Amino acid sequence: MPDEPIRTLIVDGDTRLAEKQGSYVDQIPGFAVIGIVHSGAEALDFVSRGRPHLVLLDLLLPDTTGVEVCRTLRSRGAALDIIAVTSASDLATVRAALSYGVVQYLVKPLSAATLRDRLHRFATAHREMAATPPRHLSQGEVDRALAALRPPATPVADQPKGVSATTLDSVVAQLRAKTVPASAEDIAAAIGVSRATARRYLEHLAVHRLAIRSHRYGRCGRPGNLYRWQGA
Repeated sequence: MPDEPIRTLIVDGDTRLAEKQGSYVDQIPGFAVIGIVHSGAEALDFVSRGRPHLVLLDLLLPDTTGVEVCRTLRSRGAALDIIAVTSASDLATVRAALSYGVVQYLVKPLSAATLRDRLHRFATAHREMAATPPRHLSQGEVDRALAALRPPATPVADQPKGVSATTLDSVVAQLRAKTVPASAEDIAAAIGVSRATARRYLEHLAVHRLAIRSHRYGRCGRPGNLYRWQGA
């Protein structure tokens, strides 16, 4: 039913943060917090009984990982949505979580405004799907549903001619996912562009102070540039 509140379960090992998160979610129209638990075992038990529509899941839990919770839920056929809210931001964890159907990935610490924005986006997509009669969707309908979940791309001031917003978004996403500084070669290989193209976009980010540039010296003594994300 489109008008039914989105029944939300919060799973976080930190009791204080879990309660705070619950108070934020309860203030958002259209959401109802139906439970707050602090371990993977409690989460799995609650889902089997409480049947939430949405789980806000920390991936660092005292008894297991959130990724393992996702895997178990999917193996049981749980038809619910999961948003990761966690300080775990290494690439392997992000990839594993997304592979188990996490619809959004929020990195702690995050503001109440960020959480509110992402939940509003989730609610828009959720209600559009709930209101749509069972049928095959057009490509445009699928695209709109997915776009509703995504925040706007990080703005970069004075985007110059010849800089593609799509490629820029890909470079930013790769740089943000790196836990160590990345080279133009690293980014080029990850998104399938030339090294020169990757370097041009990385330099653009560095000029606008969205990336920090450092130097790496190779065996020949020639320095190469490394880049680390520092944007908002």
